[in-house]
Amino acid sequence: MGRVARLPVLVIAGLVMAAAMLVPAIHAAVTGRGDIAAIFASASAVGLVAGAILALATEAPPAAAPSRGVLMTMIGVYAGLPLMAAVPFAAVQTDTGLFHAWWEMLSCLTTTGATLYDAALLPPSLHLWRATMGWLGGLFILIAAIALMAPLRVGGFEIMDRSTGADERFQRLKGAPTGAELRPGRDYAAHLADPAMRLLRWGGAILPLYLGLTLALWLGLMLAGESGFQALVRAMGTLSTSGVAARAGPVGQTGGVAAELIVAGFMLFALSRRTWPGGGELLASARLRDDPELRMAAGLILLVTVTLFFRPFLGAFEAVDPTGEPLPAADTLTGGLARAAAAAWGAAFTALSYLTTTGWTSVHWDGARAWSGLSAPGLMLAGLAIMGGGVATAAGGVKLLRVHALAMHTRRELDRTVHPASIAGGGAIQRRLRGEGAYLAFIFFMLFALSIGVTIALVSLRPVAFETATILSVAALTNTGQLAEAIPLMAVFDGSAGIAGAPWQGWAGLSVLTKSVLAAAMVAGRIETLAILALLAPAGWRTGGRAGWLR
Repeated sequence: MGRVARLPVLVIAGLVMAAAMLVPAIHAAVTGRGDIAAIFASASAVGLVAGAILALATEAPPAAAPSRGVLMTMIGVYAGLPLMAAVPFAAVQTDTGLFHAWWEMLSCLTTTGATLYDAALLPPSLHLWRATMGWLGGLFILIAAIALMAPLRVGGFEIMDRSTGADERFQRLKGAPTGAELRPGRDYAAHLADPAMRLLRWGGAILPLYLGLTLALWLGLMLAGESGFQALVRAMGTLSTSGVAARAGPVGQTGGVAAELIVAGFMLFALSRRTWPGGGELLASARLRDDPELRMAAGLILLVTVTLFFRPFLGAFEAVDPTGEPLPAADTLTGGLARAAAAAWGAAFTALSYLTTTGWTSVHWDGARAWSGLSAPGLMLAGLAIMGGGVATAAGGVKLLRVHALAMHTRRELDRTVHPASIAGGGAIQRRLRGEGAYLAFIFFMLFALSIGVTIALVSLRPVAFETATILSVAALTNTGQLAEAIPLMAVFDGSAGIAGAPWQGWAGLSVLTKSVLAAAMVAGRIETLAILALLAPAGWRTGGRAGWLR
């Protein structure tokens, strides 16, 4: 591992990408598509040879790696690797261009999951390649968050104080051992100028769990009735939160509610970092049931479910008017209870899926919409996607810990209004979240809102309706491409975009300029705007907290 750690991160990532091309090559060979197998095998061979040459040319002792180098490394991964992955994709799908193939691969690698292609028009091996890209993208962000962004206190880690001498104090308060193995802070001190070493060490800790969970979900979905291929793609899309699937439609289309229950259990891993190696950096409670991110997620999912479920009862008292055609009454009491339970489950599963930015719907989602009497309750899903999942997980969005910090700060300000002389308790962690953590979370919210506004303005330069531009911008910045399916969009262009399928829901029919803007938004949403600004101005960030930003 010592010699590999001497290589640039981009070279290591390129070698992994080249090796991953063997997955669709083997699948195509087994399924009788020798032409596709030859293309991916050739691309893999070329990539491995070129990577070996670059490795020999760039192998050297580790040099200084300032924070700007970390930023450029992550941008290089999201800009260069999709281009490498797009070459065999474009060679197989000959009626598409390299740009559209690059956009598709970037969408998968950033775990956005937006697609330009009709699922029925792509060969299964290309679906497997899309899922593999999404799976690798989820793995990369899990590793990079703790190996690259945590030492620099960005990407959500800025909310939790880990200043000199505070680390062990926080560990004692949380009941965790102070000598935790493979701590990012200690690794960063020992390998300050060696990001490749940190990536390899954390990769060795995260990959077995990530791979094991994927295989377990794959087996569970097959036991629920899914085919082996469909189950594998679904498992990859779940663990990476990319939402990449080999066919359109809800999760339980084949496996029913049993498959959705299994998928929902594995989506919980996108709600908190404490279930992954390196979660000790973000622990805000000693007990699982007191975890603020999990409690916040449970509250949001319950709120959406209750709102959609009890809306017909409000309509019965003429408190609200239905905006859609309500579901007709069932013939029997048992049928009515079953329909109500199905609607509640459909709302809960879909809410969990969009909160983790996976973007899948339940087989009972249409029933939940009909039950609630709402024609398009997708705005609720957009709000869930904006809030996002846990910090340093594969989920996108603002992140639940930031939402929790702002909620705690709001509650404290209200308490001070009523009781000016009150003293807040909760310990050092809670005081950090209410104070400096809430301040930094507010800055991120403002930057995120500004990013949405800028993206909408740039998308609207072309003849795109404002509603469509808003949803597409939110979907790109939250890395939830399936959001465009949940909210019906207006047709953007009638002409073909020169791709495999007809223009779909505003993604495929968009102009090259608009797609480029949305591609940049996907990368910005994945890396986070606050992290980009902090890494561009590291001196101000390292001065610490509020004083650093005000200078």
